[in-house]
Amino acid sequence: MTPLLSVRDLRVSFPTRSGSFQAVRGVSFDLGRERLGVVGESGSGKSMTGRAILGLVRPPGKVTAERLELDGESILNLPERRMRKLRGARISMVMQDPKFSLNPVMTIGRQIMESYRLHSGQGGQAARDKALDMLRAVQIRDPERVFDAYPHEISGGMGQRAMIAMMLAPDPEILIADEPTSALDVSVRNEVLRIMDKLVRDRGMGLIFISHDLNLVGQFCDRVLIMYAGRVVEELPAHDLHAARHPYTQGLLNSLPRLDQPVERLSTLQRQDSWRDADIATPLPGGL
Repeated sequence: MTPLLSVRDLRVSFPTRSGSFQAVRGVSFDLGRERLGVVGESGSGKSMTGRAILGLVRPPGKVTAERLELDGESILNLPERRMRKLRGARISMVMQDPKFSLNPVMTIGRQIMESYRLHSGQGGQAARDKALDMLRAVQIRDPERVFDAYPHEISGGMGQRAMIAMMLAPDPEILIADEPTSALDVSVRNEVLRIMDKLVRDRGMGLIFISHDLNLVGQFCDRVLIMYAGRVVEELPAHDLHAARHPYTQGLLNSLPRLDQPVERLSTLQRQDSWRDADIATPLPGGL
């Protein structure tokens, strides 16, 4: 069966004064109708991988891959006009913080309508009805009020749900969620996760869930990719996460506080040069 998304040897590089910085180095995976977690420290390349898939890496950044296919169709370095037709319509991305992702001078309803109209061609009452339906789908109790509200007039949790509604309005096949719950408290976080889980299951979508929370990913996802210094160092089923074999994954797990096994001092992750598998920076021909 053809996967929804197939990635082979994905690389993202940026020129610097000291050489070419490899932000993503040889990442490979397939995504089916499942919840795939991508975990790692800040700077490990998680978000950059998602942006590269969506064609959001701008020059002088460079994206290369042996294969980057959506439903068997290559989407690697497509012209911007063609890529705009794919973003939202077939693959969407929920950013980390709604305060920086939602337009502050547009109402929530207008932003959802714009997303839907852009890809469906529908307008007027049909777009309004769709926006209200999506607000109900993410369990907003008063959709009419939120529809007319501006981003600063709603809470962070409600803003995140509005972002999810906007990204799912065009019925994409794949949703990339970039730390969608990091700015939320525990109760709101669990509610947002339940909403995402239900929508993914009901629609048969593929979900790439980017996070730094290993416990959360272990409970929520089906599979997990562990990233370090721009590359995948381990891949395993989510239910086996706490039995990980790679020393980096073990180090991340051991650095987490546990209520059932309290310790006086948490262990510190001891990094090894071999985890990188290659130098991060390589000389640029002729200098910068």
